Amino acid sequence: MTKVGTIASAWRYPVKSMAGERLEAAPVTLQGIQADRMYAFVQAESASPFPWLTGRELPSMMRHQPVWAAGDRPSLNVRTPEGVEHPIASDELRTALETASGRKAYLLPNYRGSFDAAAITLMSTATVAHIAEASDTPEEPLRFRMNFYIEPAEPTPWGENTWVGHTLRIGDDVRVAVTERDKRCAMITLAPHGGDPLTQVLTVVAEQNEAMAGVYASVLTPGTVREGNPVVIED
Repeated sequence: MTKVGTIASAWRYPVKSMAGERLEAAPVTLQGIQADRMYAFVQAESASPFPWLTGRELPSMMRHQPVWAAGDRPSLNVRTPEGVEHPIASDELRTALETASGRKAYLLPNYRGSFDAAAITLMSTATVAHIAEASDTPEEPLRFRMNFYIEPAEPTPWGENTWVGHTLRIGDDVRVAVTERDKRCAMITLAPHGGDPLTQVLTVVAEQNEAMAGVYASVLTPGTVREGNPVVIED
């Protein structure tokens, strides 16, 4: 086994295209991180194979913060950039998103997660830093919306490309099969805190790595991933 790095941070995004939450201990199931992308808003009139309402249509959506409400059965609320909190399934939240985006939408709950390609995403912090330097933009990992950011043993940009086709063990229990590189779009030009799109971020990724940044993986063995866990290639 070869150590490739350690977990720098773990994230999940309870609502697709909304803000994420950092997890010191991430519960990983065969479907991915528990509660990751468990809700999504869908453009009701879209015939696209990618019908989601996202930050591309409504950049302020990324500044909506999911908040878990305490109780015997925790429920999810969403806090808007203006500080107003709505239950995830409320008409008030849906209507506000429709009004701001100019698009009809409906909420899609999916306990398995509404993922683009695979349940887990990983990215090297060396790649994040390199993209920022090459594009002359702030170093902001969260613009890439990954589940796991890995501090690599060798700080080589795009090093995660070499993980494709291999099995990674994370910590004591979790094993994932890295299946493909993550093809990126205009979403990575958007900072999670707002501001104008930084198109040079996508330009660097397109010119230097075929528009790919980070990798997708499927879960082979569930468990818990914690910050600081070692990440090793098994095969």
